[in-house]
Amino acid sequence: MPVVVVTDSAAAVPADLASELDIMVVPLHVLVDDRAIAEGVDECEIDYGNSAVTTSSASPGELRAAYERALTLSGGAGVVAVHISRQLSATWEAGRQAVRDMDAADRVRLVDSLSAGLGTGLPVLAAARRAHAGASLDIVYDTAVATAGRARTFIVVNRTEQLRRGGRLSSAALFFGTELVTKPILQIVDGRLELREKARTRSKAHAKLVAAAVDAAGEDGAAVAVQHLGAASAAAAITEQLGELVPRISELITAEFGPTLGVHLGTGAVGVLVVPGGCG
Repeated sequence: MPVVVVTDSAAAVPADLASELDIMVVPLHVLVDDRAIAEGVDECEIDYGNSAVTTSSASPGELRAAYERALTLSGGAGVVAVHISRQLSATWEAGRQAVRDMDAADRVRLVDSLSAGLGTGLPVLAAARRAHAGASLDIVYDTAVATAGRARTFIVVNRTEQLRRGGRLSSAALFFGTELVTKPILQIVDGRLELREKARTRSKAHAKLVAAAVDAAGEDGAAVAVQHLGAASAAAAITEQLGELVPRISELITAEFGPTLGVHLGTGAVGVLVVPGGCG
């Protein structure tokens, strides 16, 4: 049996690809009042502007159960678990605790994707494709690490208030002052969310987003993903532009941000995630 790749729901791997590549997805949680909503499992109307709505990672117990199930499915070949950046979520640390308590810990490899959303999902896809081709545990793990290291993530949000409140954005954000007349463009660097630059209008912010992604993609081909929350038309326009501007594009995915990221990014967020060299 091939190595099994595990990830968390924040990776936003499209359901058809997860099924095709036998990727196991562990749900993270949105906390609404006293109820814990399992992302991708439970249906719930979420008010993304409500400061009382928060998120939580998967527990060590949940992750251990997933890793053990995946290891059984692999027939002992092994498990590679690729998770949202440890700087943005406690999920990776929960995974580390889960592996430490397992009897076959040497057959489970944990990867910090250094990103979020499809910035995690694209390395997951690269690793899963290698696994399906029959690659060894070491090769699948190395593929995930190398792809995560090449990935670049850029995001435009309407406001950074929710990110600041949740501790996902550094104090350097204060440099930008009021956001009433500016739109911040963010990037993920070494797993941390940072402010890259600002624009006066949303259209100019989206243009800067496209320019950053095209520059990151380079000339030798790339996998590209566009994500959004309540901004389908903007995401479609950006996807079309990237399809025209990125040379030798190997994969182009458009998806929504899931609730666990949406709570922090807010409605109207648009992100572009690029892996130079692709995910094959």
